[in-house]
Amino acid sequence: ARDFVVPSRMNPNQFYALPQSPQTLKQLLMVAGYDRYFQIVRCFRDEDLRADRQPEFTQIDCEMAFVEQEDILEVFERWAKHMFRTVMDVEFTEPLRRMPWIEAMEKYGSDKPDLRFGMEFADLTDLAQGHGFSVFDDAEYVTGFAAPGCAAYTRKQIDALTEFVKRPQVGAKGLVWIRMEEGGVKSSVDKFYTPEEVRAMAERCGAKAGDMVFILCGKKFKALTQLCALRLEVAQQLGLRDPKKFAPLWVVDFPMFEWDDETQRFYAMHHPFTSPKPEDIQYLESDPGRVRANAYDFVCNGTEIGGGSIRIHDAKLQATIFKCLGFTPEKAQEQFGFLMNAFKFGAPPHGGLAFGFDRLCSLFGGSESIRDYIAFPKNNAGRDVMLDAPSQIDPAQLDELFLELRPVKENE
Repeated sequence: ARDFVVPSRMNPNQFYALPQSPQTLKQLLMVAGYDRYFQIVRCFRDEDLRADRQPEFTQIDCEMAFVEQEDILEVFERWAKHMFRTVMDVEFTEPLRRMPWIEAMEKYGSDKPDLRFGMEFADLTDLAQGHGFSVFDDAEYVTGFAAPGCAAYTRKQIDALTEFVKRPQVGAKGLVWIRMEEGGVKSSVDKFYTPEEVRAMAERCGAKAGDMVFILCGKKFKALTQLCALRLEVAQQLGLRDPKKFAPLWVVDFPMFEWDDETQRFYAMHHPFTSPKPEDIQYLESDPGRVRANAYDFVCNGTEIGGGSIRIHDAKLQATIFKCLGFTPEKAQEQFGFLMNAFKFGAPPHGGLAFGFDRLCSLFGGSESIRDYIAFPKNNAGRDVMLDAPSQIDPAQLDELFLELRPVKENE
């Protein structure tokens, strides 16, 4: 995401940046000696819009000094339970589940898993490969899940799901299925496997008589994400995504960095001020992809409601993180010198969390989109249809701001 920039009339050719969130500012408050910060804050993001995103949204934002992850999760779990009890008359008496990121991805194909229903994924790679079916043999990962009671699906229904996973938004090349019947098993790959081999794959997915198993393959995390889309689609068809049922959890132990093939470099999965797990600091320079972040998300019904992390409070560690992200010391000092210099005076361990106010409202209201809970929302193209914005401005205003427009190229 990029910060919005606003040109200054009083300072020619210079710009203000509206921060995506007050991350560095609240950290400075911790350094200054405040023990806690709480604010309901309006945030802006200039990024590619996805299904349930808006350029502007509201956060319930908190930062606390001298805390560890456990402190923050305990405080906000109590807060979340209070909100469910007060607003929805739903009582959660047991501690909420805490799921490592890798488990969420391997079992549900998402870092915000929907736990209102089962259909957990199983790794079928070892069972599927080595039988002459090149689609599986050439894949990095083979994974599947059992859809309860779907053995009665017709060929037309299976073809519709196959077309679903082939959509550009999902991106799979095809779909393999196994039908578990009282009299035996049938599959779309029977000519490559014996009935016993097919049954072994189905049973690893937890399938029973009357169930249907759906299988995808490919690059590991791509295949998992594609299967997640199918899982949610099947659950929707089966009526398992009840908006009046709630299944909250914490997702923890996120990767610190994510690799981008296009730019051939690591990016921070959360933000560059997130602290790594202390036991993983040793891998920062030798194996950055192995490092886990001291980060956590509050998830409910397949939606991220809030998230945060323990922050870096040591200037030396912060410099190492910037180095891992490809910043030169000069560039890091230019952009974030105010924070790194503040750390040199002594900063307390600190961390925080922000809940999405609009998302919380849409969850309680049973809506699929935060757009229903924002006055004058933007459409899917990021346009304000009421004001017809963004729009062109008068040339005189451009002159006042010392700006000059250039033609837009076809591929931009």
